[in-house]
Amino acid sequence: MNIEWVEGFEINVKVDECGAVVISANREGLLSLAQQFTALAETLPGDHIHYDQDNSLEEGSTELIVEKTGPIRFR
Repeated sequence: MNIEWVEGFEINVKVDECGAVVISANREGLLSLAQQFTALAETLPGDHIHYDQDNSLEEGSTELIVEKTGPIRFR
């Protein structure tokens, strides 16, 4: 899977005091996530993308894993 980033992206993931996951991103960050989620949608169940502050998220962010689920579809 090709992971692409729009130049200037900023993404922050936090868990708030109620336990909700909050994803905050600028325009470029949202476009990057949209492209990546679209690419992930075309993969097999179990494929996933890891986001963390070492490779894509702003400092202080909570690690986020997005995983494709569902039955295997033949193309």
